[in-house]
Amino acid sequence: MMNLFRASLALASVFSSAVYGFSQVAPPWSQGANNPAIQKGYEFHVADIDNVPDLHGNPADAQLVLFIGGNQFFVLPRLIAAFEQRHPELRGHIFYETLPPGILRKQMAADGILTLGNLTLQVKPDVYEAGARVLQEMQKDGQVQDVVEYATNDLEIMVRAGNPKGIHSLNDLGRPDVRLSMPNPEWEGVAKQIAASLRKAGGEPLYKSVYEDKVKSGDTRLTEIHHRQTPMRILSGQLDAGVTWSSEVRFQESIHNPIEGVAIPAEQNTTAIYAAGKVRNAPHPENAALWLEFLKSDEAQAIYHEYGFRPAAAHSEGK
Repeated sequence: MMNLFRASLALASVFSSAVYGFSQVAPPWSQGANNPAIQKGYEFHVADIDNVPDLHGNPADAQLVLFIGGNQFFVLPRLIAAFEQRHPELRGHIFYETLPPGILRKQMAADGILTLGNLTLQVKPDVYEAGARVLQEMQKDGQVQDVVEYATNDLEIMVRAGNPKGIHSLNDLGRPDVRLSMPNPEWEGVAKQIAASLRKAGGEPLYKSVYEDKVKSGDTRLTEIHHRQTPMRILSGQLDAGVTWSSEVRFQESIHNPIEGVAIPAEQNTTAIYAAGKVRNAPHPENAALWLEFLKSDEAQAIYHEYGFRPAAAHSEGK
């Protein structure tokens, strides 16, 4: 019976690829490989049914817990591996979450308790990572300390390979024939940068068209989780385009999903600066300090660069 079940799943996967012409629509695109735990026990994973793409590792024996904004999920496996090479005593004892920054803060406010469907877990972070402005405000409030800025990112329009809708600018997103997937302003910090860029390109009318009028008509769908949903919706043919970070376009290209990006001119773009800080009353403050120091290292910076991120120092120098 189990063999028949597995065979049906494999057949469904082949059918989807043949019909829709894409590699993988739904995360985890790693197919479970991005789990830093050493002892994994019985491995059970069914795509689109039983998988948890934003929780990585084993919280029960974690000696370093990282809460990191979801748009870095594809960088973390390389970073974790490199960090463990430097600190082998922590190998297999790192747990990290890549939910949207706003949701991670809600979890922190709930004493580290998070419920996903039927699963409830409690884990308190050592490090929190999000936009630099958020970290600066949290540092002023005494919620985090030792804040470091470590990378920057720019916006890009994500479309299906070949750009079938002929989207060439932010202004094209206001067209009635273009269906959009856009980050939800309630918990996705990137929505603020996108709003700024829309206003730079087309003023208040373009912003209202994308984030108000088309939301009401259903031609803009806001994310329920985070902007990882945008490539899913484009790959499945539900929607045509969405604004994401440039690094996310590079990632989709790297795993050979039929996705490409439309560049946004510098004068219309909005750069994000990423920062990290040690959480107040962190359970493992010494290990948090090691991670913050590692983020500034040449090795970590090189990994970020491979995925389209740039050093925070370059932004501050106006480069």
